[in-house]
Amino acid sequence: MSTLSAARADNFYYPPEWTPDQGSLNKFQGQHPLRERARKLGEGILIIRFEMPYNIWCGGCNSMIAKGVRFNAEKKQVGNYYSTKIWSFAMKAPCCKQEIVIQTDPQNCEYVITSGAQKKVEEYDVEDAETMELTAEEEKGKLADPFYRLEHQEVDLQKKKAAEPLLVRLQRVSDARHADDYSLNKALRAQIRGHRKRVAEEEAASRKLGLGIRLLPKSEEDIAAASSVKFRSKFDKNRKDKRAVIHASSIFPESSYSMSSSSKKRLELEAKRRKICAASASSLLSGGFKASALSKNPSSSASKSKSSRVTVRKI
Repeated sequence: MSTLSAARADNFYYPPEWTPDQGSLNKFQGQHPLRERARKLGEGILIIRFEMPYNIWCGGCNSMIAKGVRFNAEKKQVGNYYSTKIWSFAMKAPCCKQEIVIQTDPQNCEYVITSGAQKKVEEYDVEDAETMELTAEEEKGKLADPFYRLEHQEVDLQKKKAAEPLLVRLQRVSDARHADDYSLNKALRAQIRGHRKRVAEEEAASRKLGLGIRLLPKSEEDIAAASSVKFRSKFDKNRKDKRAVIHASSIFPESSYSMSSSSKKRLELEAKRRKICAASASSLLSGGFKASALSKNPSSSASKSKSSRVTVRKI
């Protein structure tokens, strides 16, 4: 065993003070082999796991207890049916702790509720369930009468004729499906080979993308879900910032008195730039100097252009 506690739980641990002369380990420890399940064994009661044989209604809270629910039940003998023992099972309901007692019925081969609950009666229509109705016990006894048996056979023949077209059609479908085993096997193997090939291609495509999982093929639902996702771009962010600035600014123009020093300097620089551009444009039209030289020193270029005009007229 892996641990000492596990060995003790499985009753495989023998303490050092035990000797074979003292008998079994249970006798040495003074306990029953069934442990807690046999605590009422002196009263003829054994604790077992009992499974509910059918659906029942609890007598305490009127809630349903489903078939197959298991309980710790007290099992004891309450009588005999010839040489067969009749057992009683007492248990507590899980919903309201109502005591439920169920007994065996060897005569009818079933379980009978004696107290604490009521069996749930479930009736159904044979046609709705699409099943066959079994012959009742009374009809089985009447079949000994030859006239009744003859009438019963006539009814069965009529039912057979009514259901024969459906049965024949189903038989034809079954024969058509299983007529050629070779073709069915061939089609199945071709389908499996195609599936393996498709899986290999998907795995190869995933390895090229550096993924450790296989990607499934595209579907219309995936395309629709991907198109519905929208990612925010830089354009949207800039547009949002500009709109925020516009909403935060005043709708009235700024007056000359409220203009700041930085705005005044900016206006002065723009005015100087306009003057320089105008001077360079006039010198170019008169056929004088390059614009680059004028842009470096506008005042000196203007004086030089005047002196050049004077010398040309004198010549």
